[in-house]
Amino acid sequence: MFTGWSAHNIDAKGRVAVPARFREVLNEKHGEERVVITTSDRCLVAYPYGEWRAIADKIGRQSQVDPRVLAFRRYFISGATESTLDKQGRVLIPPALRELADLDGQILLVGMQSNFELWNKDRWYEERSRIQENFGDLSSFMAELGI
Repeated sequence: MFTGWSAHNIDAKGRVAVPARFREVLNEKHGEERVVITTSDRCLVAYPYGEWRAIADKIGRQSQVDPRVLAFRRYFISGATESTLDKQGRVLIPPALRELADLDGQILLVGMQSNFELWNKDRWYEERSRIQENFGDLSSFMAELGI
């Protein structure tokens, strides 16, 4: 399971080191070092290849004409790119995705259980602050779910 968050520098070629604990999850649970990186709300999301295939298959079974499904596909599926970790444990983030998520310099990799997110450092702290302000409501919601 991907948990925790850590800061890493993205180099001029768009490579970023994946934390050792995330690499362990990829190797032990998924048996590979391939991820699919795609667009999300305010960040990028990296899925182990097998997890991505399952999500993509589910999306592929949805309506081919529903405008909401088409819009989601255009954003989420079209932004996806496969990346294999190099010998130094880095993934390559294409320029277009780096630009969309405003990734430059120091970024944060954030564990989200079955995937991890790649955040612009300032956006991440804004997001954490926003969540913290509403944490009471979120806690109540989670309690309603039985968590």
